[in-house]
Amino acid sequence: MRSKLLLCGAATAALLASGAASSADLGPAVKVPPALWSWTGGYIGGHVGGGYGRTSFSNPYGPSIYGDVADTPVFMAGGQIGYNWQKESWVLGVELDASGAVSDGTNSCLAVSGIVVGANCKAGPNVFFTGTGRLGYAFGPQGHTLVYLKGGVAWQHNRGDVVNNNEFSGETPQGATHFDYGRVGGTIGAGVEQALTPAWSVKLEYGYLMFGGPSVATPPTVQYPPPAIIPANTTSLSSSYHVGKVGLNYHFDADPRAPAWSDTPLYATRPTFSAPPIAFTRGWSLESGTRVWLSRGRFQWDNASDRDPTDLLSRLTYRKLDGISGELFERVDSPWGIFLKGNIGFGRFNNGKMNDEDWGLPPPYPPVGYSNMISGQANGKFMYYTADAGYDFLRGSTYKVAGFVGWTYYGQKSDSTGCAQIASPDFPCLVPGDRRVIGSQDTDWNALRIGLNAETMLLDRWRVSADVAYLPWTDFQGRDNHLLRPDTTFADQRGSGGGGVQVEGVLSYFITDNFSVGVGGRYWAMWTPRYSKATCTGCDGAGIITEPSPGKYSMERWGTFLQASYKFD
Repeated sequence: MRSKLLLCGAATAALLASGAASSADLGPAVKVPPALWSWTGGYIGGHVGGGYGRTSFSNPYGPSIYGDVADTPVFMAGGQIGYNWQKESWVLGVELDASGAVSDGTNSCLAVSGIVVGANCKAGPNVFFTGTGRLGYAFGPQGHTLVYLKGGVAWQHNRGDVVNNNEFSGETPQGATHFDYGRVGGTIGAGVEQALTPAWSVKLEYGYLMFGGPSVATPPTVQYPPPAIIPANTTSLSSSYHVGKVGLNYHFDADPRAPAWSDTPLYATRPTFSAPPIAFTRGWSLESGTRVWLSRGRFQWDNASDRDPTDLLSRLTYRKLDGISGELFERVDSPWGIFLKGNIGFGRFNNGKMNDEDWGLPPPYPPVGYSNMISGQANGKFMYYTADAGYDFLRGSTYKVAGFVGWTYYGQKSDSTGCAQIASPDFPCLVPGDRRVIGSQDTDWNALRIGLNAETMLLDRWRVSADVAYLPWTDFQGRDNHLLRPDTTFADQRGSGGGGVQVEGVLSYFITDNFSVGVGGRYWAMWTPRYSKATCTGCDGAGIITEPSPGKYSMERWGTFLQASYKFD
């Protein structure tokens, strides 16, 4: 019996040895590729986003001297639901999207003549809906990266006011109308969505929304000289928005507890000449880099009547402030998903325009309904920083999705040069060619940031990342200097409350496992409430400080940057 068992064992060993030899003769075993993951199915998710918007007002009285477009920066948050069908690498989908919005925008409008009192137009969208189709293509070894185009219908709710400015120096009732409407429009966009696990995906998306608008009543206004009433009329509205979003989707019929994927090659025996970088390690890491930001800025100060903060006396708008800045940025990640990140930058600008508008000027000024003096900009400089602390609530070797809270600062200084009247010939400024410095403006903004950050690797060496931050509270301090007056005259400006939005997206390429270069875009906006204050020293006489008067302040800066960074693991 024992000899039979030994004989069977020897035969088994011989068969195993023969099989091993045969395998060696045939070469390495071919690994069967796993089945490609499919985007087919339904999903539901949430998003945050924001960006630049504008609402335009037609002028029923003729061509406008200035204005008629209210910038409306917008922050939005909401949800989406959709369904995808995949055939090979092509993906077709439909999606419904709903967002609540926070926005603030105001500008001069209906400024047709120096003898006609114009208006202040305010707009603020607060709800958006979209219904879109998506056409995409799935990339990567297992098709986990979806790049898509989208388009369809959109709906917005917009509300605001058309308010006459300082009619007859406040001696007549202020004319005003209000609008509140919903309107169907269209939307187009593009995005990238990365499957993190079988159940979860993150998307980074850009969208352009455009809407017509109704005809809105304008209040009767006045002209002088000679005194006359201009009857009520109508203005037609239109609006558009450029927005970026970060979204997170849950896919039905998938296990939400399934582990994250690692997008390794399909065939284990495929030659690897250069291993892709592991972007997001589990230990400590530091990414440090530098950027060059090419940007355009805007600052606006609305000075209102003591009687009514909606009754605008004057407005200074600093626009087309084209600048270049250099900045440093850092991000430190810990093994526990907690991170710190931030940036600091310094820049300059030496061009731009400043429009100084006044309505219903009292004696001793000439009797005009509207004045608009335009100046150039020089000696401009700006400085900014952000500092955030956050936590990666989703994290893998190729992605991070995090919430964060932080702080931001933006400061700007510039001089106004020259002065030319473009509305009222009877109220001149300097002679042509006189480019002396006539004033200056200093601004300092501080704000709390609450936001969402997402980063993911696309294919082997491409990384896309985005930040969306809502600013629930802002603090503004500034000083305006007027230098053409007989007395030293300056206004101290202050406002707290308000809000803002900051959006940023970056596409990077890893040249080595640690060094990357990239290109990105950024949009920042902040504003104060209407009841902010300003005091003037010298307006009522040398050294006399006026009582605080209502004021409102807002800023924007947007542009494109190039960056280079190194990652220490």
